[in-house]
Amino acid sequence: MSGALLALPRVQVRFRPGLTLSIALVAFFVIAAIAPSLLTTQDPLKINLGDALQAPSAAHIFGTDQSGRDLYARVVYGARESLFIGLAATALSMSIAFVLGVSAALGNKLTDGAINRFIELLFAFPVLLLSLLFVTVFGAGLTTLIVAVGVGTAPGYARMIRGQVLAVKGSGYVEAAGALGHSYPKVIRRHILPNAMRPLVVLVTLGVGQSIVWASGLAFLGLGVAPPSPEWGALLDAGRTYITQAWWLEVMPGLAIVSFALALTAIGRYVQQRLEGGLQR
Repeated sequence: MSGALLALPRVQVRFRPGLTLSIALVAFFVIAAIAPSLLTTQDPLKINLGDALQAPSAAHIFGTDQSGRDLYARVVYGARESLFIGLAATALSMSIAFVLGVSAALGNKLTDGAINRFIELLFAFPVLLLSLLFVTVFGAGLTTLIVAVGVGTAPGYARMIRGQVLAVKGSGYVEAAGALGHSYPKVIRRHILPNAMRPLVVLVTLGVGQSIVWASGLAFLGLGVAPPSPEWGALLDAGRTYITQAWWLEVMPGLAIVSFALALTAIGRYVQQRLEGGLQR
């Protein structure tokens, strides 16, 4: 019995403090989005002018804003709206990119050329500029913000999806499936799309954090969600007036945005390495 136990392969589990911290941060913000009352008892909308612009302390660990509202509570409650913007914008962006990328890769030369020219035209505008134009034309608001960020980030994803589909399309097992008599739609459905889309799971992870950063940038310019919403970008916009006398109004929401985006990036990179077989247990 002991000999059989000794014969079992040893599985080495490497402790990764960065990855562990990233997962903990993402879990914290997910809890904040789902059940913020578990993380704070403060009302994020309660005004108390007597406590206005108080520095971080034991009573208010993130300080208070110009209306005396607890900033930690506002950051916690703002996670729901910010994460919703990130998820919705990424879903829209990936949907647009999927249609453009797959149509270009699987279509004829004329279709591929036309879609590529359209993608290059969108690439001529930086993401922020394209989003700014969209918000300026259609007006600020939650829906407009989501659509602006989704449309602005779609070209990059479309080019990646096109390249991935073309790579799988030219692989040996796809050619073998065609040689065995499988119809082209069946080859696309069973071989090309599943294998082309699997690595793109990482893009979705990275895209959520990126979308939150872009949306916060637009909100900082006053083109986001209207106050008194505690959405992270709106907090940055509201605090910039007081940046010289209350640094915490910019630093604390900014840390939330940066830490969440970096945590998602770290998790996405780890998943990518695992899919590519670059990590050992």
